[in-house]
Amino acid sequence: MFYYLNVIGTMAFAVSASLTAMNRRLDPFGVFVIAFATSVGGGTLRDILIGYTPVGWMRDLTVVYFIIAGYFVAVIFRKKLDRLRVSLFLFDTIGLGIFTLIGIERGLSFGLAPVICVALGTVTACFGGVIRDILCNEIPVIFRKEIYATLCIVGGIIFFTLRNNFGLTQNVLYVLVSVIIIVLRLLAVRYKWYLAPLDRK
Repeated sequence: MFYYLNVIGTMAFAVSASLTAMNRRLDPFGVFVIAFATSVGGGTLRDILIGYTPVGWMRDLTVVYFIIAGYFVAVIFRKKLDRLRVSLFLFDTIGLGIFTLIGIERGLSFGLAPVICVALGTVTACFGGVIRDILCNEIPVIFRKEIYATLCIVGGIIFFTLRNNFGLTQNVLYVLVSVIIIVLRLLAVRYKWYLAPLDRK
């Protein structure tokens, strides 16, 4: 289940990033670079932080193949996806939910404390998007008022609460928490939940 979640999350981020890059009118190579950097950026930073080298996508080229697949899906079906105004948001949300769990799992495999695992989950889910937004000359989503990284932290807390207090199997736990994060972000956007920006006054 962990492997399949990784595949789904990778393709979701690749599609989301490709759509963002095409909206910025980048050329095909530029779109691919954005898709690749977004899909592996958070995971690469996470692996470097914990000393897991070579990093994940260098060890398993299957990840690269799915990034390429996501890129071509976005390019080939870009007109249909553009007509669906929620496409970019939806794919980004799916990636957010899944990659949070992937980061937490990597931390657990290294025997790290829960708070560090949650931090790694947040890095994995969010920093690919930070790279994407910076390369596309936009203020990263996690630095704006929209609830984004906060959902990863909440999802991590829910994960360890369920893991420590309920007899859920590993597969059920991964899927359930991923779905919870995805639903929470959908609700946050639907009902305009956000963190108030700080000002100097």
